[in-house]
Amino acid sequence: MTDKPDFHPDIAPPRVGVLLVNLGTPDAPTPQAVRAYLAEFLSDRRVIEIPPALWQPILHGVVLRTRPRKSAAAYRQIWTEAGSPLAVIIRAQAEAMQAALGEAIIVRHAMRYGRPGIGVTLDAMIAAGCDRILIAPLYPQYCGATTASVADKVEGELATLRWRPAIRMLPPYHDDPAYIGALAASVEASLGALDFAPQALVASFHGMPRRTLELGDPYHCQCQKTARLLGEALGRPIFTAFQSRFGRAKWLEPATDDLLRALPQRDIRRIAVVAPGFSADCLETLEELAIRGRESFLAAGGEAFAYLPCLNDSAIGLDMLETLVRRELGGWI
Repeated sequence: MTDKPDFHPDIAPPRVGVLLVNLGTPDAPTPQAVRAYLAEFLSDRRVIEIPPALWQPILHGVVLRTRPRKSAAAYRQIWTEAGSPLAVIIRAQAEAMQAALGEAIIVRHAMRYGRPGIGVTLDAMIAAGCDRILIAPLYPQYCGATTASVADKVEGELATLRWRPAIRMLPPYHDDPAYIGALAASVEASLGALDFAPQALVASFHGMPRRTLELGDPYHCQCQKTARLLGEALGRPIFTAFQSRFGRAKWLEPATDDLLRALPQRDIRRIAVVAPGFSADCLETLEELAIRGRESFLAAGGEAFAYLPCLNDSAIGLDMLETLVRRELGGWI
């Protein structure tokens, strides 16, 4: 056997890694922290497709001067002692996946924007010996602004490496039976805990500019399919809507806030809202839906409103995630 030369670098034993990725969150509910987070988020060409020469003066001259204070106030309404709900949940998801998959697998989590970043987390996993890594974007529906942005960031980081690990990407799972089954079970459990019977169930997905659909992004269609399959699994019709409009562009419709104000006029005064496009509760679900959505619905004449939590780190959600991850690790473990 040939001895290793003195100048040979130390190499860790080969390992398989799983990297869970979600959108991100500021480090604190302050204007300064939100400004840093938004500067990164809104500079992503996948998120804002306006040419940088036109967009950057608007971003730094208008948006980052006004929006951080308003967003920080919203974050303060949902912030916990442990930090941002999204950060707390994805950390719990990663810890649970590590326990489920065992010591042979290295499981970590990262944020597309904010911390822990994808680059530093990948570096640490590779240093620990990961020569095969499953990237798991926790977005059930594919969208260029989310799933593809994660892929872009991963590829950009790998492009700097001499020795690249083998990479797999968790596909979108918007219609996967494991996902629909977990959603239906979670919704049924949440509905069963309410002290009123909703007349209608609203599925609210994050909005996107309508031009993304016109250009071929499958996000809108996958959201509609998720809602349809969830309705079939529950045996009840579901209203589908899109939230979080931003700017003056035409967005996917119907808008969630418009729908919530319109339902009482149709004599639908008791509703429950679920967010099947989010794998973890965050600002858009806990503040935009559970707080502002409730206020809008009741102010329009509604009588009872319930927001149903995401799968988060529930046993149902973790079982589903483990099923998806183990399937994609086939041949590696």
